Amino acid sequence: MSEIQAHATGLTSQYIAQVTGDLERNVKEQERIRAELEALQEQLGALQHDHSVLVSMREALGGVNAADEADTTAAPSVPRQTTAEPLQSKPKKAAATSAKATASKKSAAKASSAKAPSAKASSAKASSVKAPKTDSKPTLVNLIRSHLEQQSEPRSATEISTALTQDHPDRGVKTTVVRTTLEGLVAKSQAQRTKQGSSVFYTAPAAPEPAAVEPQQEAVAS
Repeated sequence: MSEIQAHATGLTSQYIAQVTGDLERNVKEQERIRAELEALQEQLGALQHDHSVLVSMREALGGVNAADEADTTAAPSVPRQTTAEPLQSKPKKAAATSAKATASKKSAAKASSAKAPSAKASSAKASSVKAPKTDSKPTLVNLIRSHLEQQSEPRSATEISTALTQDHPDRGVKTTVVRTTLEGLVAKSQAQRTKQGSSVFYTAPAAPEPAAVEPQQEAVAS
């Protein structure tokens, strides 16, 4: 019985260790996914804000076009004569033709004079339309990129999160979100990552070196 009990105790210890390891991996995976969700929610909020601004601008521009179309359709049209013209002599027909031409010229002049004020009114409406105000609040990506550009030494995600929290206490910056954003910048070659032991540090991308001037070009310049 003692051997059976010892064997059962060993199996129980192995199961406990395996379950504990699985729980730790589960918690780490939850933290990683939660950080990615927070970053995606922030990006979604920025896109929704841009969408509302673009919709407002399209509605404003659409109102101006509708006013122009209303002014254009308001122009009077020349009525068509549907009555049959009686048989008359050639001099009377010539007089009638000249009268019609004079009437058409007068109606065209009236139409042009009616369109001129409407065009001025539409231009005045277009100038009075103002673009909606956009939110000047920078995104977390811009804040992190600007912070890296101002640093002369590598910074960890915790240091960057602390600095941004001090500069922007209303943002509620989290270290997990900052780390996810930094990894996204590294993937886009907008930041560099270095590892010192078990710690990871980030810096701004190095500026490209200027191309060397060829000897012939230097001789010409001199």
